[in-house]
Amino acid sequence: MTTTKPALARAVAYADGGCDPNPGPGGWGVVIEGSEGKVELCGGDRATTNNRMELTAAIKALSHFPAGSAIEMRCDSQYVIKSVTEWMRGWKAKGWRTSTGPVKNVELMQELDALNAARDVKWTWVRGHTGNVGNERADRLAAQGRRQALGLAPASEPVPAAPAVPAVVPTPGVAAEPPAPAPRTTQVAIDLGLGLDVSRGAKLAGLTPQAFVERAIRVALKLGPDGIARVLDGGSAKP
Repeated sequence: MTTTKPALARAVAYADGGCDPNPGPGGWGVVIEGSEGKVELCGGDRATTNNRMELTAAIKALSHFPAGSAIEMRCDSQYVIKSVTEWMRGWKAKGWRTSTGPVKNVELMQELDALNAARDVKWTWVRGHTGNVGNERADRLAAQGRRQALGLAPASEPVPAAPAVPAVVPTPGVAAEPPAPAPRTTQVAIDLGLGLDVSRGAKLAGLTPQAFVERAIRVALKLGPDGIARVLDGGSAKP
């Protein structure tokens, strides 16, 4: 009689990293949701790059688990996801080289490859800054790691949670006010490439893509057509 070995329950790990400016001081953050509860990790470096922080976040997440663990790694970095799932096999076959030269960040790539090979890892790409709770939390942890690297926050300082909407407690005998209407919005279609630039810019600014676009529009309206033309031509916004 043949018995089927039950599949291992996967722990979920969110990993995110960033740098501001790039290159410059950066941080990484990890949120792990497993049988032992939630674990949060963060750290940073005073002189690094976005890609190195994204790789470091994934490495720190996998390092938390012993060999043989079943994990789902969720990252918003296509660079990390594709490096592991598409590109590494070819790089290793060529002695960790690409068609144009040595693989960049090779020591981190090799460490990530070894950790991945020793574990049962499912790699999942998640779109950043779209309200995914785990991804948003990892992003806040990465920002905290950057502050720690710069000496702006102690390692023991808790990472603030995302702002919560305060509850309205009704006063006895007083009729509750109706909720404020939702802000009116207009959908605007933009080119996919521009959308990716917006996502990257929003991440560096620590804003949601919507808030980043709103701020950019307000700046453009304040500058006016002539000011915008001068900025695009490489000059000053002031006449």
